Amino acid sequence: MVGLLVLAAFLTLADRWAVLYAEHRAADALKDRLKLTAAPEVEIDGFPFLPQFVDGRLGSVKVTVPDVSADRITLASVSATARDITLDGDGPTSVHGARVPELNGDVLLSFADLNRELGASQVTFTGEGRDRVLARGTLPVAGHDLRLRADVRIGRAGDQGIATTIGGMRLDVGDLATYRPGARASEGLHLTPKSVTRLARETRKVRALLGVPSVVRRMGVPDATVREALRNDDKLAALTGSRDFVHQAMRVNLLDLTLAHPEVLDRLGLDPALLDALSRLTRPVLADQLSLGFRLPEPERGELWLRDVRVEKGGIRVRLAGQGLAFGD
Repeated sequence: MVGLLVLAAFLTLADRWAVLYAEHRAADALKDRLKLTAAPEVEIDGFPFLPQFVDGRLGSVKVTVPDVSADRITLASVSATARDITLDGDGPTSVHGARVPELNGDVLLSFADLNRELGASQVTFTGEGRDRVLARGTLPVAGHDLRLRADVRIGRAGDQGIATTIGGMRLDVGDLATYRPGARASEGLHLTPKSVTRLARETRKVRALLGVPSVVRRMGVPDATVREALRNDDKLAALTGSRDFVHQAMRVNLLDLTLAHPEVLDRLGLDPALLDALSRLTRPVLADQLSLGFRLPEPERGELWLRDVRVEKGGIRVRLAGQGLAFGD
């Protein structure tokens, strides 16, 4: 009886040693083949292991790879479980590949990594609902730190990619003006209600602004009213004190004045270098800085696709699946 127990313990120990050795060899092979900076974690399930290995079939193998590079970002972890694996080789000691009929995986793109890698401008990403990520922080533009707000919508791009749609992009130049990239009337660089209210009390600045015909046309103020206001301080005060003046002044896209009337912008306290930089910070340029998209690699054999994409508290979770995969020679 004691002899049987000792034999059973020895066989169990040998089996566990064999599975550890196999996991180590598999991790090294994956590291070399996938060009990883560190060996992944490999877990071979099932007991006993040796009969499976001799038979050339493994019930389940889980692989976890940390810090995988994906375009501009790093995936915090990639884990995949393969089932019913068939080993290719002439025997247990000469395995040179494997066939995987079924694979299920999980990818995490953590906000902590995004904030570190894309947050050089002090922008942070946080989850908001199932498919929405908020980008908040500051963006340096021409020596100025502008407050940034943007909403990133996360979704699938076909079966292999993650797409991001950037909306609600806004850069605040202090409390003076707000820049929204785009060509619509509501987009561009516009004075804030607070700065227009302050402007209304500064006669020199108001006269400079109303002295530009294109500004007057954009505001929608009748020419006769403007001419009277420019000649008479009481008329000017009546115009700037009206309820509509704030909304009228906010219609003006200050970028339209950049080249033609730099002196007006200077009186408003806007840096010409900042305005020049903003004119080049178009919607595609800004969206590219905030893009979180990536694509799955194409397997050499078989199919690999995305099943689900979801925003969680700690990051973006992607579930994937594969079939008919083959690895090795």
